[in-house]
Amino acid sequence: MSGGIVIAGMGPGDPAQVPPVLMKILQEVDRIFLRTERHPAVSALKEGGFKWQTFDALYEHARNFDELYRQIASVVIQEASNLRVAYVVPGHPMVAEKSVTLILESARQAGIDTRVVPAMSCLDALYATLKLDPTLGLTVVDALTLNVDGLDPGLGLIITQVYSQQVASDTKLTLMELYPDEYPVTVVRGAGLPEGERVEIVPLYALDRLPWIDHLTSVYLPPFIKGRERTLAGLKEIMARLRGKEGCPWDREQDHHSLKRYLVEETYEVLEAIEAADMHKLCEELGDLLLQIVFHARLAEERGDFTLADCLETICTKMRRRHPHVFGTISVNTSGEVLARWDKIKMAEKQKDGLKTPSLLSVPRGLPALLKALKVQEQAARVGFDWEDAAGVWSKVEEELEELREAAKGAGAAERTAELGDVLFALVNLARWLGVEPEEALQASVARFMERFQYFEEKARQKGLELEKLSLAEMDNLWEEAKKVKENKG
Repeated sequence: MSGGIVIAGMGPGDPAQVPPVLMKILQEVDRIFLRTERHPAVSALKEGGFKWQTFDALYEHARNFDELYRQIASVVIQEASNLRVAYVVPGHPMVAEKSVTLILESARQAGIDTRVVPAMSCLDALYATLKLDPTLGLTVVDALTLNVDGLDPGLGLIITQVYSQQVASDTKLTLMELYPDEYPVTVVRGAGLPEGERVEIVPLYALDRLPWIDHLTSVYLPPFIKGRERTLAGLKEIMARLRGKEGCPWDREQDHHSLKRYLVEETYEVLEAIEAADMHKLCEELGDLLLQIVFHARLAEERGDFTLADCLETICTKMRRRHPHVFGTISVNTSGEVLARWDKIKMAEKQKDGLKTPSLLSVPRGLPALLKALKVQEQAARVGFDWEDAAGVWSKVEEELEELREAAKGAGAAERTAELGDVLFALVNLARWLGVEPEEALQASVARFMERFQYFEEKARQKGLELEKLSLAEMDNLWEEAKKVKENKG
């Protein structure tokens, strides 16, 4: 070969399993690079009399593995521009080898020929040691990139590159987000080595307490079916069963319309938990709300309309598209600029969907009136249609109140309704200028009224009084007493 790279594997560890073709290749190249010589199979290369350069020294100085692998790729590519180079790694070159991925990509961009020579991987050795059939369902991850998001605990899990007790500790802490502390894990060192293979089953919490963990160590967790209940996949599975032939009669009868009321109820229960600052309740209510979302997605999937995965893809795509200042090159400095750009992007989306002249004002029809008023005022304000200062807002409130007073003197019901609506709309605008959520403010006032009223109801009962027979002055006295008691408690 005239310049280029051969990327080859040495096998999982046993020198006898080094591919014979590798030995032949090493005789034909100009330079040999080993990612590391800290591997049992390297003894076969030594017996062959080969000379190589290793990158072990870089492990001591690189700030992180990403930097290390890029340095390795840079050296290999530079040498391969005019020499025949072999880059040799433990195991199979395409299994858990980030440096190989970088070299292949860089070589493609540079127009350098590459060849990948397979070998038995550490996974092949692990399958034999653990007596696993991977076709039955198995997840394989690198300990250095382990994240529980997206993991299905209902499948077996192999974690490679658990090369130190520190990595084992990090791995343990991550897994404890999904698995019980006592969950049995199988730790395997030197899988497939005739002399040196070690296997031990320990509880998850003790994973980092094994002193013999080294660069040949992997970890296996058997399927944890109950763990699926901590995943979106688990909830989907439950909903599918509820809607199945042998499922729940009530769930099978529902459709999108019959479920609307429950979606609204669960939303308000979430809001109630937030208001109460009850995190335990909030956790429960968010789960109830999520159930409604999964329920609707299941109904749609049964009809062939869309799936939950489609919902997730749609919102992820939308979030990236509407945040070019985060996922793109656009620069913004304030939240106001973010909202203005958000509105422009929404307008462009509507035009793309066929609406030629979309309005800036966009609110759901079923939104509560106070919230709807606030939202349209915010949207109008973002394009400059707003008062210059709060004084104008106060004047508008007073103007609308005066018009309501006039209408109350003898106008018809329609006019009185319109004038009262104008007052409420102006008050929402004032709330916006004061930085107050009008819905939240009114809900709090209603709650205070109910609390005080219930107090003087109880006081009247204690005194043997009937509310209907109390004079207005007596009611006022009880009301003032209730206010003082509640204010003192508050």
